[in-house]
Amino acid sequence: MSLLVWIILGLIAGFIASKIVNRTGEGVVIDILLGIVGAVVGGWLFHAFGMRGVNGLNLYSIVVAVIGAAVVLFVYHAMFRGSRLGRA
Repeated sequence: MSLLVWIILGLIAGFIASKIVNRTGEGVVIDILLGIVGAVVGGWLFHAFGMRGVNGLNLYSIVVAVIGAAVVLFVYHAMFRGSRLGRA
């Protein structure tokens, strides 16, 4: 896949996952990065369970990337929200 396709897929997946996990977006750049990392994580998770991963810009790949991005976002919030609570 080209870099442009990864960015588009990352934006879509990151935005959807941000809305699912915490109801607000993280910002365009973070949403794109989260979506790209989520696509990789989702592809790895799906491959580990015997299914195919991200294979282009299609609905299946978006679902895989959204699931991966939601996992990444959940872990991100678990790590960084916990450290902020002690400072407040």
